[in-house]
Amino acid sequence: MKKIYLIISMIVVSMMMSCNPKDDGDNSTPGGNGNNGDDDNSGGLINGYEYVDLGLPSGLKWATYNVGADKPECYGDYFAWGETSTKAEYTEENSVTYGQQISDISGNAIYDAATANWGGSWRMPTTGEIKQLVACCEWEWTQLNGVNGIKGVGLNGNSIFFPASGYRVESSLYDYGEACHCWSSMPNIDDDHLNENIYAHTLYLNIDFHRDSYGYRYAGIPVRPVSE
Repeated sequence: MKKIYLIISMIVVSMMMSCNPKDDGDNSTPGGNGNNGDDDNSGGLINGYEYVDLGLPSGLKWATYNVGADKPECYGDYFAWGETSTKAEYTEENSVTYGQQISDISGNAIYDAATANWGGSWRMPTTGEIKQLVACCEWEWTQLNGVNGIKGVGLNGNSIFFPASGYRVESSLYDYGEACHCWSSMPNIDDDHLNENIYAHTLYLNIDFHRDSYGYRYAGIPVRPVSE
């Protein structure tokens, strides 16, 4: 029976989080131009791609849209974890990292889709950086240009939008319009029963939950880059 990423997302228990991060450790859809609909995001460009400053304690900058997108409401491209290009189907058999022992891939252009596709200082966020984002923003389910998603308002009042882009298994798209999934750079090694080299951490946002989650590495999931 086919394994579906959603099953994993929905059984994860929410955990208490702090604004202090602990660094442990074509599929484009609705769409276009790099600003999230607010008047002033106190952002700028890094290597030609737009970021927003959310006033996070770490000073980390988050991109305003996903890799493969050109607007915040665009879904962008879908990547299996540890892969830097899209494909027609997302399966265990064609996954590069499924079952492989591998550590944090942030900034490694061989495995990091943000670094490989955007260059410069862009990279995938760590689990700690995802937890900081979740803890330090106020979240509201909303729409941007008719696209379902969630808006996070940072400590300084600036905001970021994540479209409800769902995820891909084989050639099908699931959970779109209902939840945002974005890869972290880190494999899931937190739980003994999950330490099988087949999962990686994600950002998971929907109308009810805002948290660090995890999914099968072979699933096609968007990437939202970060930079110092």
